[in-house]
Amino acid sequence: MTEAVENQVEEQAQPEEKLVTLTIDNIEVSVPEGTVLVDAAKKIGVDIPVFCYHPKMEPVGMCRMCLVEVGRPVFDRATGEPVLEEDGSPKIQFGPKLDTGCTVEVSEGMVVRGYTEEVVDARKEVLEFLLTSHPLDCPICDKGGECPLQNLTMRYGPGTSRFIFDEKHHAAKHVPLGEIIYLDRERCIQCARCTRFQDEVVDDPVIGFSQRGRSLEIVTFSDPGFDSYWSGNTTDICPVGALTTADFRFGARPWELKASASVCNHCPVGCNTTVNTRREAKSGGELVIKRMMPRQNEYINEIWMCDKGRFAHHYTQSEERLTQPMVRNEVGELEATSWEAALDLVAEEFKAASDGLVTLAGARLSNEDLFNIQQVTEKLGGKALQNTHMAGGELVASVGVGQGSNLSDLGEGDAILVVASDLEEEAPLYWLRIKQASERGATLVVANPRDTKLSSKANYELRYSYGEEAAAVMALLGSISPKTPGESEAVKKLSRGQEVKDAATAISEANNLVVLYGNEGTGLATSQSLADACANLLVATGHVGKANNGLIAVWDKGNTQGAYDMGLVPSEDLAADLMSAKAAYIVAADPAGDDATLAEAIKAVEEDAEKFLVVQELFLTESAKLADVVLPVQANTERQGTYTNAERRVQIFYPAVPAPVNVHADYAVAANIAERLDLKLQKVIPAQVMAQIAETVSDYAEVSYTKMAEVEEQWPIISSEDVFYGGTSYENEQGMGQQLQPASQGGESPALSFAQVADAPKVDGLLAVPVTRLYDRGSTVVPTELLSERLTPTSVVLSPDDAEKLSIEPDAEVTVKLNGTETKAQARIEAGVPQGYVLVPRSVGIALNSPSPVEIKA
Repeated sequence: MTEAVENQVEEQAQPEEKLVTLTIDNIEVSVPEGTVLVDAAKKIGVDIPVFCYHPKMEPVGMCRMCLVEVGRPVFDRATGEPVLEEDGSPKIQFGPKLDTGCTVEVSEGMVVRGYTEEVVDARKEVLEFLLTSHPLDCPICDKGGECPLQNLTMRYGPGTSRFIFDEKHHAAKHVPLGEIIYLDRERCIQCARCTRFQDEVVDDPVIGFSQRGRSLEIVTFSDPGFDSYWSGNTTDICPVGALTTADFRFGARPWELKASASVCNHCPVGCNTTVNTRREAKSGGELVIKRMMPRQNEYINEIWMCDKGRFAHHYTQSEERLTQPMVRNEVGELEATSWEAALDLVAEEFKAASDGLVTLAGARLSNEDLFNIQQVTEKLGGKALQNTHMAGGELVASVGVGQGSNLSDLGEGDAILVVASDLEEEAPLYWLRIKQASERGATLVVANPRDTKLSSKANYELRYSYGEEAAAVMALLGSISPKTPGESEAVKKLSRGQEVKDAATAISEANNLVVLYGNEGTGLATSQSLADACANLLVATGHVGKANNGLIAVWDKGNTQGAYDMGLVPSEDLAADLMSAKAAYIVAADPAGDDATLAEAIKAVEEDAEKFLVVQELFLTESAKLADVVLPVQANTERQGTYTNAERRVQIFYPAVPAPVNVHADYAVAANIAERLDLKLQKVIPAQVMAQIAETVSDYAEVSYTKMAEVEEQWPIISSEDVFYGGTSYENEQGMGQQLQPASQGGESPALSFAQVADAPKVDGLLAVPVTRLYDRGSTVVPTELLSERLTPTSVVLSPDDAEKLSIEPDAEVTVKLNGTETKAQARIEAGVPQGYVLVPRSVGIALNSPSPVEIKA
């Protein structure tokens, strides 16, 4: 962090917290007022054992494992002065009973004793009572090796039991709370961590307690069972082996697992993860991925991850993976060939195409991949395109959140605007962190045509029609700055609402403002207008160029911002660009499989003898089936690289399993093509590619693998040494990344841009609008059988009124005619959908990139 940025962060810092000094086990410590004893002890390395307490949740004092002796200074009632002992030290009076360290807050002069005979006996008794109803199945329990109950029993518990084995309480052992999470009711110690997490942390109270006494048990209230995007986190924080995931239970012991740091690429948050692997006989002695775990990064995902990031990794070891290059032979069939032959042919055809080369790259690629691919395309004068329908990457680079930002810092006095985004579906961790900021007192403004899960947390909720996304933001700006030129009818209409005026006042008066825009109902053109409007609002209110202020694009893919930074831009007419190409280089994208119109464009390239199609992929996609050359590549679990998340934090992911023998990383493939075009690019070590990026891309000038690998002290302290405290999330020892500085923070003054904002499109009949669902049917999700029942079906969503007019019943099969293509789909009916609109989930079988007229027939 530069000195200027440090000064900006200091200027914004909240008033210093009042510190309280106390003594714990003869060690003096000063901690902020309001800290509970368990946390205060943790800061000086003193363990107060817990089961029900978790530093990310409110204390409840249920398990009693944290009992300690607490003494407080005695004060003279007459004078208010402290009473002193003969040696001059304050007189301390201890309570008649032990206190729970998780619920008692620190006070000045307090003395805490955690290892007296009374405390030691109490801990033994708590453990003895827990074990009366706990099975002795540690040798076969999935939690063995990382089990808080096992560890604390060995450390604090009695060596023998006074209870007869036959008197133990027995309960059901393999209870599916859903198809993802299994419950062993016999192991459950009723600490309520799981139910409180679902209720307090993620606002999904789909599990809870039923019955009483020894019959108390966890049950699910939802259909399907445990219907939550966050269910896997409960297995991390469960202090026993009661909750396990279906894909890991009985699969391995924790001490057998190798851990490799990685970064999730399913959405733009960039959650830090750990890949656990093990060699298995059934896999021929090969390393296989056993589970994906969260890795602590308090700037990004804290210690949590969504179930898509946790479970949708099976594609990386799918048997359908490509393992050798292929070329189309004389009879029109793809056949295996050598890398040398394939690369020679690709380079020859690319050279012949010259500026007729069109490259289309997807954002599952790393920055190193995207850079080398862009450099190859630029060398020949071709077009370097990225596969996205969201605009605004250059604006994020200009007025994105400032270096030093952390959404956890937002609270009272700050404001957040979320527009055109169903945030939990598009980027679950952003939803969680924005929800938490709202609960800390930040003013939350949600602008959307319909209710989303975030709506319940909003201080102000703004409604607009699909197509009026930019108009809604400009209406806010117009309420702050009445001289805004060129107002459309939509802007004028929205500006009249009192809710808009009140929200605008809150935004203009906020100490810090973060604006997040998504892709709910937008196409490329409307996304650009929306990004422009959001940037205007930030600039006009002075909320740019400093930490905890700026623009966040909730991108449709994991490394879209990285693709923008590397110089790849979206196409305004991709079908036309592909049709006009002399050679097409498609990497990590499947236009033929995504859209019938694009499939026709790809077929035109394939059928024209004068044109050439190269597809570089993990699988034999629909586009790959049409290619002249197919180049197999490595998955991100098999190699190293970096991603840039939506807050422009660049992070390293590391290899976890060996790659197939004849498969290379995307950046290496592109570098080998470049070598044949007399262009030298790094192809062996990704850190060297990043060094080239730093020399070429100014925003990345300070970025290096060394700096990205640096770590800092985080709170809460997460460690394998004390899984009873924070759970089994992994400590971050491999790097927290580097956040880039936006141009506005570097001294550039962004200008306001008042382009004409369009009104909502008017159509006769229904208008289809694209929306995002977390569990889509993308090629990286479908191979995970565990999620198959949760995947969004090929479907459309209508309002009850529209469904009634069309005589459509819930879940009925309908025919959807969209852009000249008819598709069979399931009709879903939801009360929150605005009348006249049909929601079409992306990547589930119906191609829709921007709002379009649609016909629905029962």
